[in-house]
Amino acid sequence: MTSPILSARDLQIGFQPSRGSRTVVARGLNLDLYAGEFVCLAGPNGVGKSTLLRTLTRLQPALGGEVLLSGRALHAYSNKELAGMVSIVLTEHVQVNVMRVRELVGLGRSPYTGIFDSRTQQDEAAVQKALELTDVVHLAERFVQELSDGERQRVMIARALAQEPLLLVLDEPTAFLDLPGRITIMHLLRDLARGRQQAVLTSTHDLDLAMRTADRIWLMDRNGGISQGSPEDLVLNGEFGRTFSQLNLRYDALTGQFEEEGDDAKPVVLRAEGLAAVWTARALRRAGFEVLVDGAPELPFVEVEGQGLGACWRLTWQGVSREVSSIYALLAALLELS
Repeated sequence: MTSPILSARDLQIGFQPSRGSRTVVARGLNLDLYAGEFVCLAGPNGVGKSTLLRTLTRLQPALGGEVLLSGRALHAYSNKELAGMVSIVLTEHVQVNVMRVRELVGLGRSPYTGIFDSRTQQDEAAVQKALELTDVVHLAERFVQELSDGERQRVMIARALAQEPLLLVLDEPTAFLDLPGRITIMHLLRDLARGRQQAVLTSTHDLDLAMRTADRIWLMDRNGGISQGSPEDLVLNGEFGRTFSQLNLRYDALTGQFEEEGDDAKPVVLRAEGLAAVWTARALRRAGFEVLVDGAPELPFVEVEGQGLGACWRLTWQGVSREVSSIYALLAALLELS
């Protein structure tokens, strides 16, 4: 593997107020991020994900250890040099007054154009390319304040891409977006990493999307430690479950879902196939039932026949059978029994 774009060596992060003792959030972090790689930083709330991103991009100082960018100490770069190599998209909305999208994206060329914003054809080409990559060309002449949250987030990513960075860092880029918007942004970031051989690092609370799109996950726990690996590795070695499981809540590696645990779960035997089996089992667990494939004859027994619109659910208990035509009706019947 080639040399990493970004590295952390024995990194210590936290806060050092001008007066008083320092607050250490995490220590002993050793991380590498490579070109063409899309990495998601995940973990419970309050563990220091944003602090780590800010430290890795020099928005706040490290308390110890070092950060290397292309093999060179991060603190050795001038502000202009760093702006030409690293782009950052934060969660906070940038306040712009009466500015068109193309103008905002053009601000990404500031490291090259200087304070007088004297753009060359190369600068204009970079802006146009960024608009195309993020699929916002049709918004170029719109005012920024007219955009939806999803459109605005794409425009902010376009501005970051106009810098033509080696490293793109984003803090919660899918915050406040609806599901289609979150999916679109995460797929865009993955495609940018692979297609342009950039290193892309983003923090996220959207665990399902991170597991579906990330090449690797940096999984930060409540003690400030970070486990690294492909999403599948972190599930198989138990790190994902250990990091997110809480009292009465556990991660089920078989279903890829978080499940509530409780002593009052009522067992139900389910016999089904295909999609009907997947979604019936999911609904039963959501309603507080423990789903079994085999069980004692006295337990409620659910059998599903058919798929899709033609599916039929047969509930048998204590020698009495009842057929229903929907999962909703099945749950209602089971709840009557309990």
